Amino acid sequence: MNEAMRVPEMEPVAETRGLERTFESPDGGEICVLRGVDLTIEPGDSIAIVGPSGSGKSTLLHLLGALDRPTAGDVLLGGSNVAELDDLSLAALRNRYVGFVFQFHHLLRDFTALENVMVPQLVAGVSREDARSRARELLDQVGLLPRESHRPRKLSGGEQQRVAVARALANDPPLLLADEPSGNLDVEASERLHDLLFEMLERHKSAMVVVTHSGELASRADQTLRLGNGRLHVT
Repeated sequence: MNEAMRVPEMEPVAETRGLERTFESPDGGEICVLRGVDLTIEPGDSIAIVGPSGSGKSTLLHLLGALDRPTAGDVLLGGSNVAELDDLSLAALRNRYVGFVFQFHHLLRDFTALENVMVPQLVAGVSREDARSRARELLDQVGLLPRESHRPRKLSGGEQQRVAVARALANDPPLLLADEPSGNLDVEASERLHDLLFEMLERHKSAMVVVTHSGELASRADQTLRLGNGRLHVT
């Protein structure tokens, strides 16, 4: 192929290289949760991570999202090594580059659904007018625009998680991280949330890594990886 015609390769959304994470045990020793984890997430990927409770799945997700720092190894987000960033730069990168959906929605209880979705945008410096317009667009996409003025206590568990999904996508992040997103929902609400997650991934062209005990959710991902003994294995 002519050099001028070659299509440049897309940079991975995120990578881990030789990732390790240890914690101090109650007796003063060390517990090694992750042992040399290598993972590459390409644009548009959907990856499910499964494994027994306590195997380090949430720890891996927190490291991927730069909510925690590894004991050894590297985490790269969009080519930036998070270890080389100061706290302020890291917070800015995390806010614009990563969207989080947790098992517990963590909505701001005194804010309306609309205001909750506006918050990440305002932190990123978006004008209030533009943030409001974007938040209304996202709430419409998750089917909750008629509930935009409701605070979390006035919303069902499934509705709160849909607001959390809208908030996670507020800054159009390349990477969505979801930690047991349907863990507290009944079967019907879980299935609706799973449908919504993949619909929104397709619409926003984000990559997703989801930690889950749900076989149904894992089966919908492009790839399922099992975490055991601190290492990732293809299932």
